[in-house]
Amino acid sequence: MPTEEKVELASDGFRLLADPTRIKILWALLQGESSVACLADLVGPRPTAVSQHLSKLRLARLVYRRRSGTFAYYSAADEHVARLLAEALYHADHRVEGLPDHPHATARQRSKTRS
Repeated sequence: MPTEEKVELASDGFRLLADPTRIKILWALLQGESSVACLADLVGPRPTAVSQHLSKLRLARLVYRRRSGTFAYYSAADEHVARLLAEALYHADHRVEGLPDHPHATARQRSKTRS
């Protein structure tokens, strides 16, 4: 069983990712470093709203900020964030497209799906 601290941190991360705008922001940042203004153009909300989302993601250590003069540039924190988001979106793909489970799914996972 994972420790309470790890469970809390994982729960916090999932809670922050339970927002469509934040998922879009992270997806954009996985394509490369970006500023708040560029992210607002890509994602849709005003720069102030994007900045607030980034602040929360940064506190959860899901994104990093790099300052260059008066500008701030953001990037996804690490490969863990990339894999977490990719898996969530792959899961959504399977549900939306009605795709079968992955071939490497264990017999236990397959039996759970059938019940």
